[in-house]
Amino acid sequence: MLFNSYLFVFLFLPLAVAGYYWLHHRKLEKAALGYLILMSMVFYGYNSVWYLVMLVISILVNYLLTGLMDRAGRPAWRKLFLALGLCYNLGILFCFKYYDFFIENVNAVFHTDYHFLRLALPLGISFYTFQQLSYVIDSYRGDCERYSLLEYAAYVSFFPQLIAGPIVYHDELIPQLRVQENHHIQYENLCKGIYAFALGMAKKVLIADTLSKVVTAGYADVEALNSVSTVLVMVCYSLQIYFDFSGYCDMAYGIGFLFNVELPVNFNSPYKAASVREFWDRWHMTLTRFFTKYVYIPLGGSRKGTLRTYGNVMIVFLVSGFWHGANWTFILWGIVNGLGNLFDRLFDRVLRRIPHVVRVAVTFCFCTAAWSMFRAESVGQGLQMLGNLTVVGDGTLSGGLVSAFDRILEVRIIRRMGLGGLMQAWPWIVPAAFALLLILVCVLMRNTQEKVNDGRYGGRRIAVTVGLLLWSVLSLSDVSEFLYFNF
Repeated sequence: MLFNSYLFVFLFLPLAVAGYYWLHHRKLEKAALGYLILMSMVFYGYNSVWYLVMLVISILVNYLLTGLMDRAGRPAWRKLFLALGLCYNLGILFCFKYYDFFIENVNAVFHTDYHFLRLALPLGISFYTFQQLSYVIDSYRGDCERYSLLEYAAYVSFFPQLIAGPIVYHDELIPQLRVQENHHIQYENLCKGIYAFALGMAKKVLIADTLSKVVTAGYADVEALNSVSTVLVMVCYSLQIYFDFSGYCDMAYGIGFLFNVELPVNFNSPYKAASVREFWDRWHMTLTRFFTKYVYIPLGGSRKGTLRTYGNVMIVFLVSGFWHGANWTFILWGIVNGLGNLFDRLFDRVLRRIPHVVRVAVTFCFCTAAWSMFRAESVGQGLQMLGNLTVVGDGTLSGGLVSAFDRILEVRIIRRMGLGGLMQAWPWIVPAAFALLLILVCVLMRNTQEKVNDGRYGGRRIAVTVGLLLWSVLSLSDVSEFLYFNF
């Protein structure tokens, strides 16, 4: 089920919130928690019952293993259950996400003919697997208490963060579900939740989905792109993935508030970053902290010399790239970002002397170029996109991009306002203005968390919230998945 769908907005979400608080009002605490789990399972299993079965089995297996670990008296037994937990979670992830990629490369290198599994990737498997890995590891370290099965199941399956994050730790969610004050509607949180949800939905439906039409048209015919068209497509994808993921994070953040749960911030204006290092402190923040806590620090972090530190950084970015998908494009994207991070570390003192606005602009250009490889279907296509930057051409847009923009409702409205002649003479002017406006929005405006927590919920903000919700709902004719559902 998608956040940006009529079914979710008008039926599922109202039933989930109303039923949860009604059961708490009747003092049926366990029933309310069970209802939340049930609704989360309905949300996840809406498109595939088999994926739901996998999620339930995963929850039960991990809860059993951590229970056995907790009761084990000898360190050797604890290590055994830890190893089983790691093997189970990483093994499931490998089978569904990486096995075919591994076999494809083995067959290519050794000229073998091993068969593929061709398993469909369950939604959110990377997210809920990492979330449970953190619980297994923390249980082994003795960093968490023993929760009830209901609490643990609610922690893993809580639907706002189930499919695309944020990756939440047990001590961030379960204690909030226990607080008695959170079992009643808090109107301040209700306002925060609806406002954040409206902002996120507008980002997804009105901006990201609009940009996707241009990006899809561009990557469908890479050979036809000149330098102007290539820059436009690359910038549009950079903005598409920004507003798509930011929109999801805002909607998840807002839905959490509807249940009086404040989820960790996962997106903090990353295009305001003045370096690659800062970018990764702002983009998908809970994934970055997961790799820092469970990969970078166990490898030695920055405690064992400069060379070891740089090696650990590259390992983390290599793993991060591979986490996003079983394709060499993701691995290369991870390596490029790792090298950018090392460059920042090596020349930190020199770079700090450069004006801040220049560093922000360069970082945006670097990330945009890297995103072009991330979006490409193959390394060859990604390199061709970068190579197209040297194809000067006549400065016009390719026909596919012009057609893609013409299909956008807002562009058709502009034409009817009498500006069709200008757009025909300079077809690049509207796309360029649209992209520039969105870049300025990313760089200059406050982000959703800053707006949500400023406490201003007067008539103007209510009007904005209602207006964005209505505009978004009326634009739901083409419901599309969030990009991070694929990871």
